Amino acid sequence: MVTFEGLPGAVAVSHLTVYDWPAVDGLRGGTPHLHLTCSEGYVVVGGSGSVQTLTTTGYRETPLTPGALVWFTPGTIHRLVNEDGLRLIVLMQNSGLPEAGDAVLTLPPGRLTDPDDYRAAVALPADVEEAVQEKAARARRDLAVEGFLALREAVEDGDPEPLAAFHRAAAALVRPRTGEWRTRWEKGAATAAAATADQLDALDRGEADHLADARVHAERPSAYGRFGMCGRLDVYRT
Repeated sequence: MVTFEGLPGAVAVSHLTVYDWPAVDGLRGGTPHLHLTCSEGYVVVGGSGSVQTLTTTGYRETPLTPGALVWFTPGTIHRLVNEDGLRLIVLMQNSGLPEAGDAVLTLPPGRLTDPDDYRAAVALPADVEEAVQEKAARARRDLAVEGFLALREAVEDGDPEPLAAFHRAAAALVRPRTGEWRTRWEKGAATAAAATADQLDALDRGEADHLADARVHAERPSAYGRFGMCGRLDVYRT
């Protein structure tokens, strides 16, 4: 029988304190980006703000206050705005793939055509002082906001081509990594679904042996305050 002991549905969880750095438009918050194969959800646990989203159906702002649950599907460009100490629990599909590669930032078009240039623009230096990491995280956020505002303006003006071009560029950038992502999916969500299928088959046969294999898991964060795309992250190994 297939077994799976990850979080329900092979999601991953992190605690996010959204950046309070002001951007060129005067708003404080995170780095606009999209995911190509993963849905993502927010449970607001403190503060207030909003999430700005951009899709082929248009631009939208969704308020975020404690107790709100918001989620969106792949292809949704999203930008978190921090109005007053915004803190979220983030739910990520496919064992946390959104923070492990499935994300393309809305950099200006000229920074999306060369994979090496893109990676250089979005990478954060390792093993350096926190102030150096913060400066790099803020610089990539500002670049992404620049690109996001241009995409938003085009969509609101009725011009779909800049957003379509961004989608094409994003797909090209991640294409070399899809094999790695498929492996993560196979070990995570696909295995979780297969385990449920096996359990249902067993129950159809009147068998309950799998109940004897029950386990309890508990974790504390494996890292605190890591610089993420949208803010400082407390992350779990799962």
